[in-house]
Order: sequence, then structure tokens, then C-alpha cells
Amino acid sequence: MQNIDILYIIQPVIVIVIASLLLLYWYRKRRFHASVFLYSLIAYGVAIALKYAVQIPTIEAVTSYFGDHSVGLGFYYGLQTVFFEVGLAFLVAWFAVRRGALEKKDAEAYGSGLAFWENAVLLGILQLINLISYYSILSTNTSLAQTLFNQLNANAPGLFAPASEALRSVALGVVERTASIFIHLAWGYLCFMAAYYHRRRLFLIALPMGFIDFLVPFAQNAIVAFEATVFTLSVISVLVAWYVTRNIHERPKTSLK
Repeated sequence: MQNIDILYIIQPVIVIVIASLLLLYWYRKRRFHASVFLYSLIAYGVAIALKYAVQIPTIEAVTSYFGDHSVGLGFYYGLQTVFFEVGLAFLVAWFAVRRGALEKKDAEAYGSGLAFWENAVLLGILQLINLISYYSILSTNTSLAQTLFNQLNANAPGLFAPASEALRSVALGVVERTASIFIHLAWGYLCFMAAYYHRRRLFLIALPMGFIDFLVPFAQNAIVAFEATVFTLSVISVLVAWYVTRNIHERPKTSLK
């Protein structure tokens, strides 16, 4: 019985390492509070829960009306990320700062934490566990292995692709997840700085970054162009976040403005 290509296991491992090293870098540089993990988890976890709450009852109707590769579906995904992920990133940061639980030194780690929970945990560790489980089960000569093979062959035939195709898929996957790490870092950092310095302008700059998910319905049309575009936009977002906060030195005592 054919097994999945073990090369696919490389992708989540690389992504987990990148997301973890980013947090390690900011810890060594800023010595951020451990509570960053809790608050970033709350912001990300609640956002994802709200996305599921919206999508489960509505996704079929939306795709039926607009189509699987449509501008309408792009707006559907993009607006959810803007309001839920970016919006909650700001609200949780504002709450944590107001309580005195987080300080300025936690800004970069907060954005990195959002990236960590999505890419290292949800789409990293869990994916790694699944792939290792698939490989282990398919290595046995059992009825369970045959059932799993049939399911994977029908729903995820790419897992049985030749090594050359597997490497290409892994490379594109790593680029996509790295872009996700960058974009979460950018909007998370901006949301934190907006909450800490009471600068509404920074939050307004962060909001449209969530609209990157507008591109999701068009991924399969030209996957290389899609990944290149998303990666470029994520790098630009990080540069914008750095640029607009480079001259902020003192925390104002006024309300958001």
C-alpha cells in the first residue's frame, strides 16, 4: 500500500521553528511578559471561534450565490478577518494594557503570539500530528490503513504525489505560512501600539491588513502568483508597521485620536 510522502512532514516542522524562533528573538530582545501568550491566545482563539460561528451556517449559501472563485466570496473572507482577527487583536490589547497586564515591551511579542497560535499550533503542531499519524497507520497492513488510504486518496491525493511535486508543495506551503506569520505580527503589533499609545490611526492602518484573506478564493487559479502576492503584501505590512511607529516615543494621556 502506498504511503504518504514523508516530505510533507517538513512543512509544519519548519513553520513551527520559524514561529517559535520569532518569539524567542523578541524574548531575548525585550524580555516580554509571559502573559503575552494568554492574551494573544484569547484574541486569536475568540476570533477563530467567531469565524466558525459565522461560516458554518452561511458558507454554503455564500458560495452558492457568489461562486467558489469570486469577488463576493473574497469580501466574505476578508471582512471576517478584518472585524474578528484584527478587531479583537485591538480590543484584547486595549483591555490588557488598561489592566496594566502588558507593557510597551510586549508589543512585538503580542503580534508574534498571534502568529504563533495560528501557524505553530493550529496549522503546525496539529498538522504535524495528523501527518505522523497518517504515515504510521499507512505503514501497517491493517483494515484501518486501507480505509485511511481510500479516504486520503479521495480527499487529499496530493499527499501521495511524487517527491518533486511534494517538495514544490512544501516550499509553497512554507512561503504561505511565513507570510501569515509576518501579517499577524504586523497587525498585532499595530493594534497593541494603538492601544498602548492611544493612537487610533495605527488601528485604522492595521484594519485593512486583515483584508489579505480576500485573496483566498483565488489561490487555486494561480498558486505561485497567489503565494508571491500574499508574501509580498505581508512583507510590506511589516515595513508599514515599523515605519508608522518609528517616531513614537512617549505615551500620551489623552483618549484615542
